Amino acid sequence: MSETKARGRRGGGRAARVAARAAPIEENLRPIRPGLPGGLYKPLSEEAVAQIYEAALDALEQIGMAKTPPTGVEILTRAGCTLGGDGRVRFPRALVEEMLAKAAKSVTLYGREPRFDLELSGTRVHYGTAGAAVHVVDIDTGEYRDSTTQDLYDAARIVQQLDNIHFFQRPMVCRDIADNYDLDINTIYACCAGTTKHVGVSFVEPAHMEGCLKLIHEIAGGEEAFRARPFLSNTNCFVVPPMTFAEDSCRVMEICVEAGMPVLLLSAGQAGATAPAPLATAVVQAVAECLAGVVYVNAIRPGAPAVFGTWPFVSDLRTGAMSGGSGEQALLTAACAQMHHFLGLPGGAAAGMSDSKLPDMQAGWEQAISNVMAGLAGLNMVYEAVGMHASLLGFCFESLVLGNDMLGQVQRCVRGIDVTEESLSIEVMKQVCLDGPGHYLGSDQTLRLMQSEYVYPDIANRMSPKEWAEVGRPALLDTARDRIRKILGEDGHLIAPDLQKRLAESFNLVPLQRAH
Repeated sequence: MSETKARGRRGGGRAARVAARAAPIEENLRPIRPGLPGGLYKPLSEEAVAQIYEAALDALEQIGMAKTPPTGVEILTRAGCTLGGDGRVRFPRALVEEMLAKAAKSVTLYGREPRFDLELSGTRVHYGTAGAAVHVVDIDTGEYRDSTTQDLYDAARIVQQLDNIHFFQRPMVCRDIADNYDLDINTIYACCAGTTKHVGVSFVEPAHMEGCLKLIHEIAGGEEAFRARPFLSNTNCFVVPPMTFAEDSCRVMEICVEAGMPVLLLSAGQAGATAPAPLATAVVQAVAECLAGVVYVNAIRPGAPAVFGTWPFVSDLRTGAMSGGSGEQALLTAACAQMHHFLGLPGGAAAGMSDSKLPDMQAGWEQAISNVMAGLAGLNMVYEAVGMHASLLGFCFESLVLGNDMLGQVQRCVRGIDVTEESLSIEVMKQVCLDGPGHYLGSDQTLRLMQSEYVYPDIANRMSPKEWAEVGRPALLDTARDRIRKILGEDGHLIAPDLQKRLAESFNLVPLQRAH
């Protein structure tokens, strides 16, 4: 065979591979997708899991919860709790187990589009944003500035276009709004204007709930439509660790449960500060506090949709500062996933946070390690997975785009290796080695599997040094910025104009720039 013909054959093979790579692939054949099952990584032994559960029951029975609001006292004592002379509500073991039996074992978090629905059960894994950052990182200057309503809307718009970020829980606070009611209203509106994926928000005060529900029902097309497909959930810090209820948040939780809104029961103690320093006991406290939430919710409405939100954080005990990017944080999150599976409840915890101030190498290892451990542990909802810097104080747009690529690789690790009769067959090996060209590049099997077996990053650079130099040595952050500019340069407002007009007449909405 002449050199020209050989070169032509290689070129034709490459063209075929490029064409195959570009062709769309059916959703069920994609190598990664929302809800891949994890659960192979288990930092706790079965005996340790049982011991943590028993210790949590002891804590609820012997220590109980302080500062229960009057409505909560009535709800919980009617269910079987006791109110002690010290004002603490205590939870009998039998009552906790009775409520666990009534609790929802599977929860669907709906999107405004059905393609974004998330099924929370078993070891299905989903990644998304979360947090309450008060700053946005300006990559050009390295400065941190106050986050705004426009920033929240823009972040939602970016997430809408990123396949590996499955839900949008509010990641930052709108610092440009002074009034707390307007803050709650505009947070809901900015999130829903930017994405049709499932949205999670918190509410500042119970008194705001009537207006917030009115806004949510308007967006849904009515109360019945929202109850049928609740596309928004309440992130509820119903406890102030250690073992104390947050009274206003509990009242908000009561209203949300009655309104059919899913609730994230969030316990966020900090090991060594507001939670015990031993990692095992930090998990015990988080489980105990969330079990109190399970009893509370199911005493109001048995089987109400709730996510078991054990979020124990870590302190750097040299300084007392939070250390969200630490190895200890990754272990705590993975251990919490095991506890969720043991209890048979849909669960969520935090991973992907970085203590680094910018999207640098430190951020890369901190985000990747904790996200992959959470996924391999089978955590249903991995919150704060992308975008969060400075131990949750700063949010970075470029990190959303970079994180989307990172989560693609993480989810490929979660999926693991498929071992089937077809994948183990040596027939293709025989064809290539005995009768063929001695390589697999042009084989039918390679072309068939190149999209369903392998994940390709959107912006990460896999060029050779020579190719990279020839195209001008592009920097990854510059590529991320280009992607952001493209997304934000288009009109991404997802609420219909007539509804926008009607809402603006009823609520004090901050104007949002539709395109940059």
